[in-house]
Amino acid sequence: MDFLNSILFEHSALQATIIISVVIALGRALGKLRFAGVSLGVTFVFFVGILAGHLGFSIDNQMLLFAESFGLVLFVYELGLQVGPGFISSFQHGGMRLNLLGIGVIVLGTITALLLGWTMGVPLQDVSGILCGATTNTPALAAAQQTLVQMGYDSSGAALGCAVTYPLGVIGVIIAILLLSKMPLSRKANEQVGQESPERPYVGKFKVLNPGICGKKVADVAQLITAKFVISRIWRGDNAVTPDGTHVLQSDDIVLVVTEEKYMSMLAALFGQRLDDREYNQEGFDWNHLDGKLISKHVVITRSEINGRKLGALKLRSRFGINVSRVLRSGIQLVATPKLVLQIGDRLTIIGDASSIERVEEVLGGQVKTLREPNLASIFVGILLGLIIGSIPIAIPTISTPVKLGLAGGPIIAGILMGAYGPRFHLVTYTTRSANLMMRGIGLSLYLACLGLASGSHFFATVMRPEGLLWIVLGFLITVIPVFIMAIVAMRLAKLDFGSTCGMLCGAMANPMALNYVNEIISNDNPSVSYAAVYPLGMFLRVVIVQILLMLLL
Repeated sequence: MDFLNSILFEHSALQATIIISVVIALGRALGKLRFAGVSLGVTFVFFVGILAGHLGFSIDNQMLLFAESFGLVLFVYELGLQVGPGFISSFQHGGMRLNLLGIGVIVLGTITALLLGWTMGVPLQDVSGILCGATTNTPALAAAQQTLVQMGYDSSGAALGCAVTYPLGVIGVIIAILLLSKMPLSRKANEQVGQESPERPYVGKFKVLNPGICGKKVADVAQLITAKFVISRIWRGDNAVTPDGTHVLQSDDIVLVVTEEKYMSMLAALFGQRLDDREYNQEGFDWNHLDGKLISKHVVITRSEINGRKLGALKLRSRFGINVSRVLRSGIQLVATPKLVLQIGDRLTIIGDASSIERVEEVLGGQVKTLREPNLASIFVGILLGLIIGSIPIAIPTISTPVKLGLAGGPIIAGILMGAYGPRFHLVTYTTRSANLMMRGIGLSLYLACLGLASGSHFFATVMRPEGLLWIVLGFLITVIPVFIMAIVAMRLAKLDFGSTCGMLCGAMANPMALNYVNEIISNDNPSVSYAAVYPLGMFLRVVIVQILLMLLL
């Protein structure tokens, strides 16, 4: 018994490791259970941590703080690294709209908290903690407590309000998303907008009938319109070729073009006649049997010297007589334009004869085994950069204490920057999708386990207090009301698809657990990209707003 007592209750590195491991293992096991067809997944780790804390299990405070902070940093950095390659283009296409909707969630939630607190007679000090818990934003709580102490007020009520409302803050967003997914509006949004990347390639087939381009070189024709496209094949009679920029188009040539679907009508006007191309855009189409000579093959970039170079600078078409039609990066299909900056792990679709493709493969690498070991050095360099960014004080007029992005905001910005721009500086930031998911899973599990252990010791005692139930109800309303209203606005007025709407909501509510649930029910990266687009600004605004409210209204 002394042995069990020492490893379970006496604070040490071994005891901390055992307690956290048990909480994560049990929480993950329970997360696989389904209730009425719904699973809460990794969120169960948080509740097992609360139960363990309530039963008297605890670990050293410094170890608890380290494990919680490191888990959060690892999760948000890897999330930023995953969505970084598609983040900039996504932000250009709809990032402003996403952030405006996210600001709407934040403002509406703040107004709801103030109105409910005023109606129910809850002190503003406690309302600030309830708001932070309902929005699962511990950096905002830290800012609120610091502000209260500086103003001479007791900050314990804010801490208790956050602890009591935090669990339903997590669950409230998940419940709201679950209910939204059953609404006809969500299904209609996906039917209208779809869940495709804005740059998803589309294969079109055209017949050259326009006399204005007959006799012109492919490179000259490409300059006539603004549409992005790549001619992957040209049939002239029974002969098929992979053209380069010097190839001259002739009347009645049949061209196969990789572009974006929105450019199809423009290209039809350019070439003359659009032919039936439905079969080429069906999943599983056999490109190797399209003609007798040319084959299509996927080649992965594994050579570090290719990282950060533009596709056009490699001159693959002129050197080897092949065409690169599209590029797959982090699950996102990109049109293979000459200005596209290549990254380690990019998967190029190459069209040409077998011998030429083999020579191209030697240039690009094609050794998938080399990608199985993530570049740990660049990961920790990125984390270091994120911690520095999060520690920079940002002065806000009328606020005496500078605001910082903290452990959550800094690393996700660093991850986005490293994923989007790292290759331009020849930094190898690639990690396999499975490695990325594992590191994110470990980080989130550590964060939730420690958060639950820290809250569990006083959670049930606070709930049993007279005002405990009132706080829980207020927190749940603060969580659910803005989510429902802004979800309807996003899908009906802003025309967002359901996945992007959920990611925006999770980012505005600073709720990585809800994002993890959304990623389990939606197969593409739209939720993660939207989350990353909204989270930094949303987290920053919540930290600032709670301080402004306390300074102006107390």
